[in-house]
Amino acid sequence: MSDQNEVPQGDVCYTFEAAIEMATKMEDEGFRAYLGALKIVKDKAAREIFKEAALDELEHKHQLEKALIDGEMKGGGSLQQPVPTMNLDYVLAKREVRPEMDAREALAYAIHLEKGSIEFYQRMSRGCEGAPMAKIFQQMLADETRHLQSLEDLYECHFMAEN
Repeated sequence: MSDQNEVPQGDVCYTFEAAIEMATKMEDEGFRAYLGALKIVKDKAAREIFKEAALDELEHKHQLEKALIDGEMKGGGSLQQPVPTMNLDYVLAKREVRPEMDAREALAYAIHLEKGSIEFYQRMSRGCEGAPMAKIFQQMLADETRHLQSLEDLYECHFMAEN
């Protein structure tokens, strides 16, 4: 979701605070992308997709900011493993947001943004392996993969040929 210049390019670990700040900024950029789309798109179903995705980004940002205050990420538990996804981002075109965008294009747009978040958290998890904040990035990665999976499931249910 973040501009490529802002995302760490290698497997690098930062201080706890710097790493959380980077993740918070990335989540805020995702929120802003969805908010911007909400201001443009007219289709009711597409707007609902963007609204739910924006709320998800806000929740992630809140979790990260709380981790800054607490010095650790709370919650998680047994669901901290990433879930498999269909990798629909490879077959779906990411188009610019425009007023006439429909639900199908909105889902494709959201799938691409979520894939960017997953790649960010994968790099941060690898770079911080063994460090205390690795758990935070693994939890965020698991959350992002679950969100991507739900978007892909929705796309498959409504728009793939066999359905």
